[in-house]
Formats: sequence, structure tokens, C-alpha cells
Amino acid sequence: MKTIHCAAARSRLRRGAAAPQRGVVMIVTLLALVIMLIGAVALMRSFNTSLFMSGNLAFKRDLVNQAERASAVVVPQLTSGALSTLAARSANSTALNYSASMLAANDQGIPNALLNATAFAAAGVASNDIVVADQGVTVRYVVDRLCNAVGSETTLGTAGCTVGPTPDARGGSASEMNRATLPPQVLYRLSVRVDGPRNTQAFFQTTFAL
Repeated sequence: MKTIHCAAARSRLRRGAAAPQRGVVMIVTLLALVIMLIGAVALMRSFNTSLFMSGNLAFKRDLVNQAERASAVVVPQLTSGALSTLAARSANSTALNYSASMLAANDQGIPNALLNATAFAAAGVASNDIVVADQGVTVRYVVDRLCNAVGSETTLGTAGCTVGPTPDARGGSASEMNRATLPPQVLYRLSVRVDGPRNTQAFFQTTFAL
């Protein structure tokens, strides 16, 4: 009887020792599952963020090409259209988004007229936005002459206008000598704002002489 009693006691002790071990294993397993779940959620969020940023970068790259639409409108006006004469460029033209004097700009050189609708209207330019509806793109532009006042650029001269470099005559050919006798060329500035999908926005600017 004593032997049977001792064996039963040892059996109960073994069962009692195994139960806490099984409980610890379950807790460790649950903790591992929680850590794996947190890692999976973080990975998905990181993936979604990277995908979103990649999409925005692609949109911004497309806006570079979309900005060329403004050049396609402005260049013909200045070379053969309504702004092709010196007299026409001496005065502001609201209908053509043209200013005969330099527009006020922020610290980055972007005209204030492109920053918001109120400043755009205050600059005396019309809303000739180029809208590409099927692509969700809107192109807004302004052209200003880099002079401190309106009026003939020949009267304002280099004191009142920013001009490009005067060509040098090198080699003595007739064409080079003719270039050297040309007066300094007044600079013009084309500034473009392009709004695209997902609230993407990009600004572009170029200066040129006629």
C-alpha cells in the first residue's frame, strides 16, 4: 500500500510540473504572434508609403512635360503673334497673361501671381489656364518683361531693363560683325505652375531674349 501511494504521489508531481511548462510555452507563442503581427502591419504601412511616394514622383515627372504646353502658347505670341512687335510688348496685356514690367516674386523667384488666385487677379492677368481634363492637369502661366516699368524698352534702356550679354565679334566675318552691332536684348521671363493629380504641384521658370 505504501508503494502504491508513493507512485501516485510521484505521478501527481510530474503532472503538476508539466502544467506550468505548457503555460509558459503558450505565452511565448502568443507574444511571438503579436510581434509578427506588428511587424506585418509596419511592413504594409511602409510599402503603402513607398508606393504613394513613387506615384507622386511619377506625377511630378509628368508635370515637367505638361509645363511645355505653356511654352507652346507663349512662344508663338512673342515671335509672330499679338506680342511680336516692340509696341505691343511695351504695355501690359491681361488677355495674354503678359506684364511689361517685372512681377513681384517671393524669395524663390516665383511670381506672387502664381501662388494664389487673389494675387493672380491683382497682377492684372486673365485666367487663361490650360486644362487637360482627362489627365487632371491644370497649367497656369505668366510672362513678364524684366523691366522696372512699362514703356518702350529702347527708352528704358539698360538702366531700366535686365538685358542679355552682347555678342562678341570673333573671326571678322560679316555675320559676326553684324551680331556685334546688335543692341542688348531685353530678357523676358516665363513662369509656370502646374497642378496635377493627388494635389501635386510644380513650378517652372525660364528666361529668354527675342
